[in-house]
Amino acid sequence: MKKRSRLSLPLAVAVLAGLLSAGCTIRDAICRSEEYPVAAVDSTTGRACVADGEEPPTGFVRFPEGKEPKHVDDEWDVYWRNHKLDERGVEMA
Repeated sequence: MKKRSRLSLPLAVAVLAGLLSAGCTIRDAICRSEEYPVAAVDSTTGRACVADGEEPPTGFVRFPEGKEPKHVDDEWDVYWRNHKLDERGVEMA
């Protein structure tokens, strides 16, 4: 039993340190690499991710260039929660 407790403590410390450091430095991406985010037309909540090189599915449009959300809670992710795009990808008044 003594051997087991010697191994368990360093392992537990290493796992805890890894979890704490990951939680402070990793930001959740909106989409995976090789994908880009699209918005549902006339919606503040509808979003999807599309593979690079593919067009958005029907009912979705690209975000305006330079205004694409990259990470959860970044400037543009927050902005698009209260703003909508029309079927041409133009911001609606």
